[in-house]
Amino acid sequence: MSILEKLKIGVVTKSPEETEKLAIELSKEIPVDSIITLSGELGVGKTVFVKGLAKAWGIEETVTSPTFNIFTVYNGVRNLVHFDAYRLTDPSQIETLMIEDFLESPYCLAVEWPEKTGSWLPDDCIKLNFSIIGEGKHHFILE
Repeated sequence: MSILEKLKIGVVTKSPEETEKLAIELSKEIPVDSIITLSGELGVGKTVFVKGLAKAWGIEETVTSPTFNIFTVYNGVRNLVHFDAYRLTDPSQIETLMIEDFLESPYCLAVEWPEKTGSWLPDDCIKLNFSIIGEGKHHFILE
C-alpha cells in the first residue's frame, strides 16, 4: 500500500521521530511546486511534520514554527516555504506578505492553519488533517 493510500485511511504515529519519518515518506509523493495544508489544533505535530519534509529535501537549517515571522523560506533540493497563518486576522493580509515572491521552483508551500487564509489557496492543495488521539499518539489523514 502506498503512503497516499495509507494516509487516506489514516496513519497513527507514536513519537516525533515517527511523524518526521511519515513526512519523509510522503515527501517523495509530493509533486514539484505544490501546496500542502496542515490542519489541526496546537501541538498536533504540524511543525514536526514540516521538519521531516525539510530533512527529506536536504535542508540543513533548523526548522521552527514561523508563528511570529508568519513564514520562513528554507532552501535545499527543494525550496520549502513554511507559512503559519495562525496570526492572520483577515485573509486579505496575505497579499501584503508577498509569499508568491518566494515560491521559486522547485518548491513546496506548507501552510499551517489554512482555514485562516480564506479562498487564497487553490482547491488542488494536498490537504492533511492532524489530531491527537491519545497520550503521545497523533493521527494523520489525507482529505
